[in-house]
Amino acid sequence: MEKILFDSHSHISDEAFDDDRDALIEEIRASGLKYCMDIGSSLKTSMECVESARKYDFCYAAVGVHPAEIEGLTESALYGCLEYFVTEPKVVAVGEIGLDYHYDDGPSKEDQIYWFEKQIKWALNYKAPIAIHSRDADEDTMETLKRCGAFSKERAAAFPPKPSGAPDCRVLLHCFSGSAELARQYIKLGATVSLAGPVTFKNARKAVEVAQAVDLESLLIETDSPYMAPVPKRGERNKPTYVEYVARKIAEIKGISYEEAALSTMKNACRFYGIEER
Repeated sequence: MEKILFDSHSHISDEAFDDDRDALIEEIRASGLKYCMDIGSSLKTSMECVESARKYDFCYAAVGVHPAEIEGLTESALYGCLEYFVTEPKVVAVGEIGLDYHYDDGPSKEDQIYWFEKQIKWALNYKAPIAIHSRDADEDTMETLKRCGAFSKERAAAFPPKPSGAPDCRVLLHCFSGSAELARQYIKLGATVSLAGPVTFKNARKAVEVAQAVDLESLLIETDSPYMAPVPKRGERNKPTYVEYVARKIAEIKGISYEEAALSTMKNACRFYGIEER
């Protein structure tokens, strides 16, 4: 089977796979999936992602602390975690980091922004790609990224431009849930947008509009597994191989072949994460 897919954001180290991870790995190896990102969300899961990247040839990792996991976080512990980007060749990004205002009983907005800024600035200092989580926090997410310099001329100059010549600041809005207009604003600033299972849902008007609005060179695909399985697997535990259904939906929306959608988003992800395609 031709390997032309890249799941740009998954959690294969998640406890949801603890009972059958070996079977999952074999399924990935037998599929059309060539690469998979294992994304950290806490100090613990970031360490587990590092181990996955060491162990599996198709796997790369990101390290970072999700806004829901910041309670009790210290600067020394955070920076010790982020140092894996410097010391481990298959740790290729900082993430997932960001803001999540969905739950009233979560960490305060002030605390979330504080740790978001710390991680953005570390990533800028070490020229690391950044994977962003933003939920019900569109305005503060963009404002914080801008204020910290994530879209500065210096940041853009640190990376080659996209194939069209557009700036590439290596900022990824993962599982993007905003409007098409917000996506356009981010792309103009030099960001990249990723779409996941929700683009396949029957009520996915916003996600479809985003897929229509974003140039293919600025688009990645993902599963965010084990969450949000795409149609026709909705309701099941999601897994990286299901990224194929996201690619097929993108192909349908853009009026291109499945092969073009899969190959283009794979190359985009390799470029974004600085992975030399094998």
